[in-house]
Amino acid sequence: MTTANAYPTSQTIRTIGILGGGQLGMMLAEAALPLGYQCVFLEDNAVCPASLYGTVYHSEQLEDFIAAADVFTLEFENTPAQTVQKLANLAKSGKNKGMFPPPIALDVAQDRLKEKQMFNELDIATVPFRAVHSLAELQQACQDLGLPIVLKTSRGGYDGKGQYVIKEDSDIKAAWQALKDAVSGKGSLTPTPAPLIAEGFINFSREVSIIAARGQAGEVRCYELVENHHHHGILAKTRAPAVGTSHLFPKAKAAMTTLMNHLDYVGVMALELFVSKDAQGHDYLLANEIAPRVHNSGHWSIEGAITSQFENHIRAVVGLPLGDTDNIHPAIMVNVLGQYPDIKDALAIDGAHYHSYHKEEREDRKIAHITLMPNDVADLDPALAKLVAVLPNKVGLDKTTELAANTKDANSEASAISEDKTQTTSAASETAATNSSPTVKETNHKVKK
Repeated sequence: MTTANAYPTSQTIRTIGILGGGQLGMMLAEAALPLGYQCVFLEDNAVCPASLYGTVYHSEQLEDFIAAADVFTLEFENTPAQTVQKLANLAKSGKNKGMFPPPIALDVAQDRLKEKQMFNELDIATVPFRAVHSLAELQQACQDLGLPIVLKTSRGGYDGKGQYVIKEDSDIKAAWQALKDAVSGKGSLTPTPAPLIAEGFINFSREVSIIAARGQAGEVRCYELVENHHHHGILAKTRAPAVGTSHLFPKAKAAMTTLMNHLDYVGVMALELFVSKDAQGHDYLLANEIAPRVHNSGHWSIEGAITSQFENHIRAVVGLPLGDTDNIHPAIMVNVLGQYPDIKDALAIDGAHYHSYHKEEREDRKIAHITLMPNDVADLDPALAKLVAVLPNKVGLDKTTELAANTKDANSEASAISEDKTQTTSAASETAATNSSPTVKETNHKVKK
């Protein structure tokens, strides 16, 4: 129970308002409590995971939610843009301490075309793409990019909708008919009129991500690159750090720093990347998408880094100094999907750390995660094998599904709603991306690994 003397008199921020109440909001609240902050949540599900840690306000209670908090953040990027903008406007007028991240980050993350254009404007390489407003432009895009390509709505289009793989010329008109209403804003594909985006296919060897925190004074701290394995668009496991990527880390860090400075970002952000090879066989990175929030591929940091992504996000939002992002110990994070294991079996594995999200079981739903950090690094993969053996749902974790996950197409984009992702897959073609390594503009901001 809060008492009148619960806070130091110098502490002007006491309550953090979080847009969303899923497991990310729950883990943010867990990180906030030891620092002396309480959280409240804007979430229509009253029994959401975050409800264990603070009051949950329904979207119809927006004004009450605003009155209950001093500073605001979000846990998923599909938050209504008008709500984020309203909170940012109130901050400008001095009625709260800020809305972090800023609305521009959400606007870019919600629009695939704007996102790709931003990457290219900042000299960060991506798969080749074209904006499509008409059938004629789609036909030209197919000629420019070469088939196969994937045609997507630039906004919305979640749960496997809003995408069409064009393998042959005969598919072009059908693809246009399937998605053309998004251009005019008709139908249910997208909430507002927006062009389509056509993306070329590439071959890639690995999927990696980099997570970073940026403070209110512009300091950026990056976590090491991690390697991610997906199955049908759902993250199955993350290895931290990614083995054999030290030569790629400087470019990933530079790209992330450039993005965060460009957006004047405050908080934690993730950048998902593909590792491909140029004509000389050298590795290079292609940016896939940003996530303007704490990220599933950073859950290992709760035990595996000096300061977790969740604590660093809270620190940034309330204006505290950022914490050290160095790894404490190599780790593997495994998502528990659909069915809970026997917790006794899971915790019998040396170095296992169990995190339940207090969700009901549902097929392929993220309901918990387990981070493995055995004392001896040599025991990391054996520990994973033991964990896979006791998990009811082994999707994406056994050799067969992992092989399928590693060969999926880069353009089968994961679309998330509160971190529950669904993704379509298709076969990768010959590399269609440029063979030059990505370049990144120089920055004078302080950067720490």
